Amino acid sequence: MTPPLLSALYAGLNALILLWLTVAVIRRRGALKLSLGDGGNRDMERVIRGHANAAETMPIALILLALTEMTGAPSVAIHAAGLALTLGRLLHGLHFAAGGPGLFRLVGMAATLLTISLLALGLVAHSLARLL
Repeated sequence: MTPPLLSALYAGLNALILLWLTVAVIRRRGALKLSLGDGGNRDMERVIRGHANAAETMPIALILLALTEMTGAPSVAIHAAGLALTLGRLLHGLHFAAGGPGLFRLVGMAATLLTISLLALGLVAHSLARLL
């Protein structure tokens, strides 16, 4: 079986986004001299949530993407899902870590949830079709 190289590309790109969000949290903590929590600072709370949201959604999305690739989905489908996820995570992160507009949050989360939903439904349908 061929390794899921397209998924590996998007896993790497999303890992870089997560790394950027991690550094954003570390930098804000340093600037505010906080070791834990948000210290009641709304800006710190926003940056923490942006990082946490990425950490919560990226793993399942990337697992689904790799499984979809491994089941033989067309490359164009993997690229479409990978790009939607990556752009969604980038836009969402820009809102939280860089103070981007609220539209970035909305579009970013919508792209992420749509990608997860379509990948999950595709895998369920593919699996049921093969099992029945």
